[in-house]
Amino acid sequence: MGTQVSLHLRGPRVDTDPAVEPAVAAVFGHLRTADELFSTFRPDSQVTAIRRGGLPRDRWHPWVTEVVALCEEARERTDGYFDPWCLPGGFDPSGLVKGWAAEGAAAHLTRLHGYDHYLNAGGDITASTHTGPWRVGIENPRDPHDFLAVVDLRTGGLATSGTAARGDHIVDPHTGRRTSNLLSVTVRGPTLVWADVNATAAFARGGNVSRWVATRAPGYEVAALARAP
Repeated sequence: MGTQVSLHLRGPRVDTDPAVEPAVAAVFGHLRTADELFSTFRPDSQVTAIRRGGLPRDRWHPWVTEVVALCEEARERTDGYFDPWCLPGGFDPSGLVKGWAAEGAAAHLTRLHGYDHYLNAGGDITASTHTGPWRVGIENPRDPHDFLAVVDLRTGGLATSGTAARGDHIVDPHTGRRTSNLLSVTVRGPTLVWADVNATAAFARGGNVSRWVATRAPGYEVAALARAP
């Protein structure tokens, strides 16, 4: 999906436990399958075929059906500010599917007992900890060598939407215009899927995004925010 993924495990037997290697392999196998289905960069993915209008619903993979339903729910829950059907080039569920795929992949780690995990998919993070929190540095979009903030993450997700990685690519679906007053929005909450959705929607909406997220998505919060000069 045009990004890099890293997995961190923390535990007393992480280097010797025979259960670790197959669980990690399952995580990356899950992500490879998601990439094959959803990548807008691959000419053979099902999302690319949908964007071309060449794949009827009865031939969709079950994961594609699930993600499209989640996208429809997300559009309703965000007052239409998350709308993958309004993006240039056609349907693009990347604002949801990366977090969804990362959470699904991390579920393979539940077979490991007594370990903390931290899965980072291009800056969108799903984590679980039985010990101390993970400390997450949030990149400053003006300077990749600097942090906007360093926050704690225990069990849940943290997602960032903005201009640093893909440029000025997020538009307000209601106007078709790109957001002008924000550089990045980072949202933290119980799940990565909805942290991801709300970060994208908040960025597209602009304005007082901290208040909007707190009102529209109880349990989620804006953990960091960068406004344009």
